Amino acid sequence: MKKEIEVFDYAGAILSALPTGVLLVTEAEECVNAMTIGWGTPGVEWGTKIFAVYVRESRFTHELLERSGQFIVSVPYGAVDEKKVKKALGICGSRSGRDTDKIAVAGLTMVEPEIVLPPAIKEFPLTLECKVVFSQLQPAKDISSRFQKFYPTDADGNADQHVAYYGEIVASYIIE
Repeated sequence: MKKEIEVFDYAGAILSALPTGVLLVTEAEECVNAMTIGWGTPGVEWGTKIFAVYVRESRFTHELLERSGQFIVSVPYGAVDEKKVKKALGICGSRSGRDTDKIAVAGLTMVEPEIVLPPAIKEFPLTLECKVVFSQLQPAKDISSRFQKFYPTDADGNADQHVAYYGEIVASYIIE
């Protein structure tokens, strides 16, 4: 069962959860992937409720987002199994979906979404379904030196840059 919510009534809970981690769930061609994120923000752009996420170009999640243009933000909220949440965040933040079914390994339960393709996650019940309306590369060369630590470079001096994805929030609910 899902309880529809007004996303901005839960903005504080979402922002409080981000430093510890939330899940970004993507799907393309029947391949589902969950990635732990600690950067993101709800807001309003173009008169539309938006959730912005930032994904490195090298990540499998980036590949899926480029193919599908849809994602779910899944936030631990309420009476959740803290051990299971911590385990899932560890798995989804340290393994690649290219060669691991992270949802299965973490023992997570997929829930049918309302509008988008990727599934919601029962163990992370606060759910935002999003459709990408804009994306933009954030070139590391333009980032101030204060933030360079977030952009390690390879032997040729190339940084693993982030792409900012702005997703229109098309459904928001809590899985009960």
